[in-house]
Amino acid sequence: MTTKTGTFEIRDKFYLNGEPFQIISGGIHYFRILPEYWEDRLQKLKELGCNTVETYIPWNMHEPVKGKFDFYGEHVHGMLDVVSFVRTAQRLGLWVILRPSPYICAEWDFGGLPFWLLAGEEMDLRTSDERYLRHVRDYYDRLMPLLAPLQIDQGGPVLMLQVENEYGSFGNDKKYLESLRDMMRERGITVPLFASDGPDHNMLSNTKTEGIFPTANFGSGASKAFTILEEYTDGGPCMCTEFWIGWFDAWHDEVHHEGDMETAVKELENILELGNVNIYMFEGGTNFGFMNGSNYSDHLTADVTSYDYDALLTEDGKITDKYRRFQKVISRFNKEEPLIREKEPSSERVAYGSCAVAQKVDLFHALDCLSEPVKTVSPKSMEQLGQGYGYMLYSSVLHTERELRSLRLYQAADRAIAFADGKRVLTAMDRELLERHEIEPLTAGNIRLDILIENMGRVNYGPMINWQRKGIDGCVMINDRFAQHGWLQYSLPLDNLDKLDYTRGYEKGMPAFYRFVFTVKKIGDTFLDCEGWGKGSAFVNGFHLGRFWEVGPQKRLYLPGALLKEGENEIILFETEGKCKESISLQAEPDLGRRPL
Repeated sequence: MTTKTGTFEIRDKFYLNGEPFQIISGGIHYFRILPEYWEDRLQKLKELGCNTVETYIPWNMHEPVKGKFDFYGEHVHGMLDVVSFVRTAQRLGLWVILRPSPYICAEWDFGGLPFWLLAGEEMDLRTSDERYLRHVRDYYDRLMPLLAPLQIDQGGPVLMLQVENEYGSFGNDKKYLESLRDMMRERGITVPLFASDGPDHNMLSNTKTEGIFPTANFGSGASKAFTILEEYTDGGPCMCTEFWIGWFDAWHDEVHHEGDMETAVKELENILELGNVNIYMFEGGTNFGFMNGSNYSDHLTADVTSYDYDALLTEDGKITDKYRRFQKVISRFNKEEPLIREKEPSSERVAYGSCAVAQKVDLFHALDCLSEPVKTVSPKSMEQLGQGYGYMLYSSVLHTERELRSLRLYQAADRAIAFADGKRVLTAMDRELLERHEIEPLTAGNIRLDILIENMGRVNYGPMINWQRKGIDGCVMINDRFAQHGWLQYSLPLDNLDKLDYTRGYEKGMPAFYRFVFTVKKIGDTFLDCEGWGKGSAFVNGFHLGRFWEVGPQKRLYLPGALLKEGENEIILFETEGKCKESISLQAEPDLGRRPL
């Protein structure tokens, strides 16, 4: 692809350098895939027959702390270098659609909004509330100058940028949309701007704003969806910005979601006959670390670590039957013959076998290695104490009670495990925390109460966006007394496990850290199997792979070979339920809750 300047216009159709252009795009989130694999995935997208790649840009990753920006991602293996991702796409001959809206949804923690928006002054998120817009401006002051040189009229591959995402289902503050549009224009964005919403009159009318082109997101019913969309495009082309070809999984789902391939193939054909498409997802990737999102209807449903999404490529980049079927359809519309590689260069799957526990230490013995306590009268939320993700331990001594009979947690999220004098007395999640939990009476003087709270992932869609502080944001009720006062709070983001001292001590049944060492002779992708373990998080050579939980459906975590090295490698598990074995295993096949490919 040339680096000469060009043009991209929206008239009755999309026009690229003055010629009609049909967008055939696929979604790849650079922040869900290690950079060593970007070129392979982008090449496979081109070989599919696509001419464009689409990606979100997550604010919470690029400004993890207010005023501290990261557009490379050294702490996450370089996964935040969006400029390099775009330039790689350009080198391979792909055009690019960027979605840098403050909110992205994407089944990503808080929909991409940074946690620190919840820490201090109250504000109405995703509105024209000036307290919120001030933070967006600060972010765009740093982000847009990076994106502007990537636009087609400056020799780059970027055709369009998104202003807001599915805003029509959230609100109708046109002043907010106008503010975002103007911010982008003022900071050098000259290519067309767009929004995407469900194909519904209420949603599309909420978003329709001058200078913002409307598109739709859907998984079926293209003819009906485009008929509705046409009423808002002012004679312009129709585009499905998210053609949902699969779905995401949540913990406790019975099985991994798989879409109906025949239906998806027919819908793709229909969309391409009528307009333009972005396939969501071409490859889903992985919710590494604590970055999975959640949903909330009548209760919290937290997403699993895998974002496989039943996409055209598996989580580790393997071509699926759905890929081949889509390729045949797309070949009817994109007549260019992409260069097909003789051999797929992506990493080979390797089974490294069983790995025994080498060292272990429980949380309470290791606590002062990982965290300095903050003393407060009443418990404070994670956000108020400057912590975004992970766990927090609340510790207090019951001086006035002769016995402990019941516990109740107000405004606590998301999952709590309580210990009284070292004895596990409660495990509860979400709405259960508000209930009165009777405890087998514990009689003693000065009872020590420890409550370990896990942030399971912030809600990424719906009205809960504004109200979701994690940890304990209210009070702890003891024996029906309104509040226990006097707390020590230990932040546990688990980003400093190199400080663990495994000689401190270990008590069976407690939350604990387990260290494994294994030798690698041949590097390849593998899958961490934690069968027999309860719930927790896994770390490989200092990189946070994500969460595991015996409830499924996901049974194995994808471990990219790019995280391994020849020779000795280290895995650390933090397990919270007191359920463990003497070993883990590294297998050559995934297990998402279905028979693997």
